[in-house]
Amino acid sequence: MTESHSDNSQLSQLKALTTIVADTGDFESMRQYHPQDATTNPSLILKASQQPEYRHLVDQAISELKSGPLSGDALVEGIIDRILILFGKEILNIVPGRVSTETDARLSFDTQGTVAKAHTLIALYEKEGISRDRILIKIASTWEGICAAEILEKEGIHCNLTLLFSLTQAIACADAKVQLISPFVGRIYDWFKAKTGEEYTGANDPGVQSVVSIYNYYKKFGHATEVMGASFRNKGQIIALAGCDLLTISPGLLEELQNSSDPVPPVLTLENANASSVEPLQLDQKSFRYQLNDDAMATEKTAEGIRKFAVDMIALEDLIKASL
Repeated sequence: MTESHSDNSQLSQLKALTTIVADTGDFESMRQYHPQDATTNPSLILKASQQPEYRHLVDQAISELKSGPLSGDALVEGIIDRILILFGKEILNIVPGRVSTETDARLSFDTQGTVAKAHTLIALYEKEGISRDRILIKIASTWEGICAAEILEKEGIHCNLTLLFSLTQAIACADAKVQLISPFVGRIYDWFKAKTGEEYTGANDPGVQSVVSIYNYYKKFGHATEVMGASFRNKGQIIALAGCDLLTISPGLLEELQNSSDPVPPVLTLENANASSVEPLQLDQKSFRYQLNDDAMATEKTAEGIRKFAVDMIALEDLIKASL
């Protein structure tokens, strides 16, 4: 269903409160729902690369690089970087705002490696005439990843800190003056549901509660870092975060929002944030690592996320090697 801008759908109501971002590698979905920004990750790029309608981007990257000076692993890495740029470029032809392009998850504990990969990606985008203001480099919210983002932000390279499951990670990101964070609502919900066997909805959802606490902390203490709720399992989680800076939403849930006209009241507001009882927290590396370790859910989900993205990056490499 194509969106009409005069409609009273939940999607239109939500857009009046929150910046909507498409969580997909599928260009048609972006054209359909008119998001401001789009975000990709290795899993989405891998999935898109295996679809016939996007195969030409993979073939283009291979044909451009295979007769060049690179060989072996360096050639495969160069082709993947090129694929990421080609997808990003196509996306920026559709969305008016920014695209998030992810670094290799295997660099999650390598600050200098992450910085170097970000420099490579930004240089490739700039070679295509795309300003760095339209790119967010996606990095896992490890201590090393946050340190890399701090370096990059000082250079005017903006970052999206992903695989974020705790207020501890969020505060470290704010202290590093990161542009944007992506707290993962659905994966937090998954963890608690698996542990307790309970169903959570609305304000009782621990994933929703996590984003609310981060948003309130940022607004109350004047942090400029943008909060983008991510990884939703159902429409209720999205509605419960109306008013968040940004929400990145998959095509299926965008369709559900488009097809409903139930009211969407603002939930996250500056007034609520200022009235919240959250206390400021000072973090260094030792306290960050201890607090993250003390949070079983955040520790497990961050590690699992890094492993899964690494597996999909390896699968993408295998796809390239088979094509070569």
